Amino acid sequence: MARIKPKRHGVVTDMTAMCDVAFLLLTFFILTTEFKQPDVEDIVTPSSISKSKLTEGDNTMTISVTKDGRYFFSPTHNPEHRVKLLEAMGEKHKVEFTESEVEAFQNAQFVGVPMSQMKAYLQLPEEQRKNYKGGTIPLDSVNKQLIDWVQISQKINSDVKLAVKGDGDASYDKFKVLFEGLRDIEFYKFVLVTTEE
Repeated sequence: MARIKPKRHGVVTDMTAMCDVAFLLLTFFILTTEFKQPDVEDIVTPSSISKSKLTEGDNTMTISVTKDGRYFFSPTHNPEHRVKLLEAMGEKHKVEFTESEVEAFQNAQFVGVPMSQMKAYLQLPEEQRKNYKGGTIPLDSVNKQLIDWVQISQKINSDVKLAVKGDGDASYDKFKVLFEGLRDIEFYKFVLVTTEE
């Protein structure tokens, strides 16, 4: 007698649960991602064997030294701290700021101009401020405005941390002047930002 072969049925896999998990993971990673703040310029930091990572938070300020030796200062992300810092710097250098200029400073990613040009810088539209790379904060034997930014930040918030991010091809003299200025205000603890070898 002839044997009847059973009809083959394809295996059906329900992918609904897999799609749900994939979208939940995607949503989680999108919502928890912290975006890196854009750099002032392309700064190629020297390499090191240090494995410790810099945790940038509300208490971290950054000094950037470009390849051609210009200084930029990025204050902490704390809005109240930024307002107090600008007011104190304005008071020290005899510059008064309007509410719109204070608001512009709260949103600025970095400072790269002397205090005498700060009002004009803060009156620029936001896109022009982001792309402004023409100036530098003075730091020499006579005019130490960059050190003033650090010192006043420390007075406002004693827990503030400093990160120095310098280009590997920048002149040694620029760093020497910076470190001597920090020594003068007794600011000895800071982090040098490097890339891992």
